[in-house]
Order: sequence, then C-alpha cells, then structure tokens
Amino acid sequence: MSKLDNRSVTAPQRWLLLLHQLPAKPSYLRVKVWRRLQGIGAAPLKNAVYALPASEQAQEDFEWVLKEITEAGGEALICEARLIDGLTDDEVKRQFNAVRELAYENLAKETRPLAKSLRKKITNEQRVDAKARLARLKSRQAEIVTLDFFGAVGREAVDGLLAGIEDSLKEETLEHSAEDRPKATGMEDLKGRVWVTRQGVFIDRIACAWLVRRFIDPAARFKFVPPKGYVPEKGELRFDMFEAEFTHEGDRCSFEVILARSGLQDRALQAIAEIVHDIDLKDEKFGRTECAGIRTLFAGMALAHSDDEARIEAGSAILENLYAYFRKKRG
Repeated sequence: MSKLDNRSVTAPQRWLLLLHQLPAKPSYLRVKVWRRLQGIGAAPLKNAVYALPASEQAQEDFEWVLKEITEAGGEALICEARLIDGLTDDEVKRQFNAVRELAYENLAKETRPLAKSLRKKITNEQRVDAKARLARLKSRQAEIVTLDFFGAVGREAVDGLLAGIEDSLKEETLEHSAEDRPKATGMEDLKGRVWVTRQGVFIDRIACAWLVRRFIDPAARFKFVPPKGYVPEKGELRFDMFEAEFTHEGDRCSFEVILARSGLQDRALQAIAEIVHDIDLKDEKFGRTECAGIRTLFAGMALAHSDDEARIEAGSAILENLYAYFRKKRG
C-alpha cells in the first residue's frame, strides 16, 4: 500500500453563472451591482459574467442580484454550466481563493497586534476593550469563511490567532500563553495513523508530512480531502485544517505545533520550523534570511506539481537538504 493516499475529487465542478447587461443610467447602478456581487463572493469570468459554485444559496444570491438588475431596466439570466475549454475549474477556484487569501492575510495583520498586547498583564478596562475587539475580529472572520468556498490558505492562521486571544482573555488562563499548553501527545500515540489534510498542500502541510514520516512514523499514510465537510474516520489524525487535532495554535503554524507535541528536541528542526513559520504566516517573527529563496523553491515546485503526493515528495527533498545543512551548521 502506498504511503500516500491521494483522494482527489475529479468530478467536474458545477457552476452557476450570472450573465447581465446594465442600462447606461442610472450611473450608480454599476457600482451597486458590483458591490452586491462582491458581497456574495462571486468571481468575474468576463466583464458581464460572474460565477459561483453551484448551490441553493448561490442560486438565491444570484436571483436577488438578477431582480435588482431587471428592476433597474437591465437584462440578466442565471444558468448552470460546466467549463469545457478556455478557463479550467482549477483556474477559477484559484481566482476565488486569491480573494479569500488576501482577506485572511489582512485580517491576520489586524489581529496580531491584539494578540501581542495580551502577552503581558492587562487591566480590567483593557480586557473589556480587548473582548470587544475580539468580537469584531471574529465577526469579520465569519464573513470571510462564509465566502471561502474552496479552503483558501490563511484560515488556520487566523483561527489560531483568535483562539489564542480567546484563551488569554479567560480569567483562569490569563497567566498562561498558548506556549504553556501541555505538550500533549506521546510519540507512540502518533504511530500507525492515517494523517488527513486539505488538498492543495503547500509549505506548512508539506513540512508536517515530512516531519511525520521522517521522524515519527516512517509508515505513515496521508489522505487529502476537500476543505469542508470531511468527517474523520477511526485512527485518523487531521492536521492544518479546520478543527484538526494538529493545526495553528496562537501564533504557531501547524509544523511548530506537531514538533512541540511530539517532544522532538532538535536544533535543525527548530531552524526549519522558524523558516516554515515565516513563510506560512508572513509575519517575519524569526526574520530568517533564507525565506525568500526557499519560498521561491516551493512556489516553483507547486507550479510543477498539482498532485499532492508529488508535492510532498518534491518538497520533502528540499526539506531533507535543509535538515542536513542545519545539522552541520548547528543553528
């Protein structure tokens, strides 16, 4: 049996398309419709053609936009489609994800100052203010998640930051940061498992897979699933995905979390963890000078390999060379 179990979804994506033509006047209608389409998360395929992944909610959303257009004297129709030539499903999904990834990145930038401020003792007044800011941030996060149809990169970082803030604001845990949580799991508990993560792996998930197979369980198998709706089976451990057993905690990426909980003490692995963190979270926490070159290597590898198994194999070779370098360098 292969160590890597790729469960990619090959069925064509069903899309709903809104095709419309707006009247010349009123002039504000164009901006109004554009904002409405932005609000429901639709992606432009052409100037007057917008797409959503097919669902009852998407149909209802498009129908409201259609109603606004026709009532203003424009023309519109909704149809269900399958892409055959020109754009591919993956290209359109990347277009959706690019918007959501930017939204997650911007939200993470707004969240980090609050997380940083809670690393020291705060007054009751500051705690009340922090709770109000947290509520606003969580509301923003929920809005982005609602429109995150294809599991864009960045949600785990935001989830981890918000969870860390929430923990810090609990009365009984004000003295403890996420770094003080129990380093839970023994190495034996991590062996003989199937490790599950989202499709479309990149540096954090690739590094996690390499760490598991290289240092924890050489016989580990991996499963790649859609970002939403997966129910884990017995014996499976999820990583770097929503509600996973191993995912972002506070300002730590998934690789850092697995490394800490496994109890592995290795300066070379810690150096790699700092690089993975800086590339994945984009916060320059460790200021690793190697990041630019390694980020380029992984980006090129991802372009060359769309298959998750192939990405992990190719990425693991990069990480293996990094590990050998830091073992000799000792830092």
